[in-house]
Amino acid sequence: MKTTAETTSIKRGTAKAALQHRHFRLLFTGASLSNVGTWMQNFMLPAYLDLRTGSAAFVGLLIFAQLGPQLFGSVPAGVLADRVDRTRLVLAMQGCMMLASVVLAFLAKWHAPIWTIFAVQLAIGISNTAQAPAFNASLPAMVPREDLAGAVSLTSAMINGSRIAGPSLAALLGWFGFNLWELFLVNAATYIFVMTPLTRVGLPKVVASNTARGWRALTTGIKLARSRRVLQTLLVSMFIFSLVSLPYIGLFPSVARLNLGLAADSSSYKVLYIVWGSGAFLGALSVGTVLAGQNRHTIIKWAFRMFALILFCFAMTSSYALALPISFALGVVYFLLATAMMTELQHNVTNGERASIMPLWFMSFGGSIPLGNLLAGPVMDSIGARWVLAIGAVGAWIVGFYCNLSSLTVDSFLQDEPGTAIDGSPSRLH
Repeated sequence: MKTTAETTSIKRGTAKAALQHRHFRLLFTGASLSNVGTWMQNFMLPAYLDLRTGSAAFVGLLIFAQLGPQLFGSVPAGVLADRVDRTRLVLAMQGCMMLASVVLAFLAKWHAPIWTIFAVQLAIGISNTAQAPAFNASLPAMVPREDLAGAVSLTSAMINGSRIAGPSLAALLGWFGFNLWELFLVNAATYIFVMTPLTRVGLPKVVASNTARGWRALTTGIKLARSRRVLQTLLVSMFIFSLVSLPYIGLFPSVARLNLGLAADSSSYKVLYIVWGSGAFLGALSVGTVLAGQNRHTIIKWAFRMFALILFCFAMTSSYALALPISFALGVVYFLLATAMMTELQHNVTNGERASIMPLWFMSFGGSIPLGNLLAGPVMDSIGARWVLAIGAVGAWIVGFYCNLSSLTVDSFLQDEPGTAIDGSPSRLH
């Protein structure tokens, strides 16, 4: 039976081609369903804290507790992924996050002290950091390199599709009478969706290129990024972009309250968030569909500029009617850019190098966002959200000039044959 992309006429490198590979499809589907619960919790918890405290600084601290471990623990987690059985590691950490969500549910039910919620959120963040390099370095290895762009696009779309489905599910369950703490229990149950296929198909065994021991093992990814200029450029660009331009994501409830006068538990706020998430979903999916095969260097260059302009418009508007289409466009360009950058990164590492480089990506992308939240929260409380977002827009415009991949030389990219990218296309055009 013809089940793989090789035995069909489907265009290589597309999302549809990636889904032809059975093991990838099973894990992708399970992770997608599980992430719906995760984003339901990620949506409800900051809103709950904003309502309890009325402070953007506290919301920023909560996001730091969840994502901050990626900034400090991703590299050791990457080394761990190369040293242990990846399937067992991911299953163990998924179980820890499931248990933590159960605990969080009862803390919310009893209106426990804020510090206890921070502590459990930190536990979730540490568990996620420990398993992320193992899972995310293994998933792309389930498809051939020529279908990698489609796999990355689907993975990014999964995250943003969950951003839509999670809040939507929360609203639906709330209509049926579910309380906040019961929603967290629902999230705990959704971990089964990813744990079940993991026990059936497992993660592929990859021969790691990181054979260093002791402290040297922690610096393998850094040395690799420094030796391959495209990786260094992408990682530095994403770090600055996330730190300066993306605090609005974690502080979304506070931005909506300060700029638009929307309460975090209002229907209008939920619609605004879902509209933004819908844009992010389509932006991520576009890289593996309508933009498949297009020059990613050009996409990245123009996406930075468009993001800067749209974020500035979002910062300045006080009209809810205008905020809806602007937030949709912001979501589209935001994750189109992030997915294109991640796809370029993935194309410039081998399977054996991936567990060393992906932790640096998590630090640059996921790890710097909570740091930006932590810094931007008190500023937002003091001078409002508009200045914070406007500074982010200027930062994105400047970073876009640094992240000009077309100006890099041929030897800045992963090579197969002299002057040729590993996928067979000219390095400066792939």
